[in-house]
Amino acid sequence: MSDWFLQRGHGVRFEWGPIGARRLAPEVACLVVVDVLSFTTSVTVAVEAGTRVFPYAWRDETAAAFAREKAAELAVGRRAATATSPWSLSPAALRRAPAAPRLVLPSPNGSAISAAAGGSTVVAGCLRNAKAAGRWLAGHGYGTPGRPLAVIAAGEGWPDGALRPALEDLLGAGAIIAELESHGAGPLSPEAAAARSAFAGTADVAGAVAACSSGNELAEGGFAEDVAIAVEPDASAVVPVLADGAFTNPPESPR
Repeated sequence: MSDWFLQRGHGVRFEWGPIGARRLAPEVACLVVVDVLSFTTSVTVAVEAGTRVFPYAWRDETAAAFAREKAAELAVGRRAATATSPWSLSPAALRRAPAAPRLVLPSPNGSAISAAAGGSTVVAGCLRNAKAAGRWLAGHGYGTPGRPLAVIAAGEGWPDGALRPALEDLLGAGAIIAELESHGAGPLSPEAAAARSAFAGTADVAGAVAACSSGNELAEGGFAEDVAIAVEPDASAVVPVLADGAFTNPPESPR
């Protein structure tokens, strides 16, 4: 395939989904995964509590075996959480559950994007930690032509498996890109600039996420609290970075 899609020459790039991540990963020093509802939001909530979060791409019987291998608790589906297994992809459930030292968090999109990075740094970003993530990334020299990064909006899946671009992830990616730019990162690719503009041009980001398709899906399913946590503006100072297979909070960026 031609290299027209690589957004070369730009310090900050933007793409969608696991395939976009796999295409850009060999060309960048860092991938920023954005899955606002709810993988990366849940990662921030868990890491805030001191948990090491192991992403896993499948929510099937192999996830339990993987959790045993990692000596970790296993997060289950939102509706499968119980008193004895209270951890799930729901950030509200994670906030209420006892903090687990190690947690396997299955997520087809977020985990698949994380796995696509190869040797690149992987950061979990969302609306809750957009300012902290942008500051940390720029402070560590990411987002320049010499050390480019790609912000990957996870999106959702249609029933046939096709990618459904999701507004909440576009806005989360745009928030991080805007913060990167404010710290001198760039130049932005046209794709990244469009994501930034979508965020900057949305007067009520929280309202937009709550009213969009994904927000409605969760609210109508009884998980409106997950949406409320996801849109807490810059509520988190943690910047989860993937190291040795798990997301943890690294030292604060240089000032």
